[in-house]
Amino acid sequence: MEFHVGFLGFPNLTQLDLTGPFETLARLPRINVHIVARTLEPIRSDTGFIIQPTTSYADCPSLDLICVPGGPGVNEVMLDGETLAFVRQQAATARYVTSVCSGALVLGAAGLLRGYKATTHWASLQFLSRFGAIPVRERVSVDRNRITGGGVTAGIDFGLYVAAELGGQPLAERIQLYLEYAPSPPFASGTPASAPTEVLSAYMEASAAMLERRATAVEQAAAALASDVN
Repeated sequence: MEFHVGFLGFPNLTQLDLTGPFETLARLPRINVHIVARTLEPIRSDTGFIIQPTTSYADCPSLDLICVPGGPGVNEVMLDGETLAFVRQQAATARYVTSVCSGALVLGAAGLLRGYKATTHWASLQFLSRFGAIPVRERVSVDRNRITGGGVTAGIDFGLYVAAELGGQPLAERIQLYLEYAPSPPFASGTPASAPTEVLSAYMEASAAMLERRATAVEQAAAALASDVN
């Protein structure tokens, strides 16, 4: 039987959050990978990369794995009732409920991370607890059927982990070899702990406005979630 994987598509997402795990999972046998959005209109990422959805919310089949990528557009998605309802509906029957980067905040806003360990991009990790999640700083966090990846490039690690779950480690390792995924970055600036102080400060300054909007959206989404529960 085919295994249906669905990546949520929305404007202003970070394309590597989606395309990294897509590249790994689409190489598994009997996998049908969908990019699911409200409509089939092309989606522009936060850097201008154009992504073509393959199915709409209305026409999407029942997913075995749903994955929410991250990006600046998460700020709007957390407050989008139609999208949150779609994610909840699919998560109710999915074998795996997953995210990459700040996509975890969408799972949180949908009420799907209460009592679960989860990770996300380091700059948004502090927001997870507002949705009842237990934040952990890991490349890939696994708690029952909730699998969450850290920031951006961690989506490849996430994809390989899921590939091993579905197809076995030898197959996942062959995919890793095909991708020549053996990171050896030219700089040691990949985490807040390893980045030079001036690099971290510059990042935080450049991201301040987006993170302020995110903090506001998280509070609004958390309040709406609490209201739904009550």
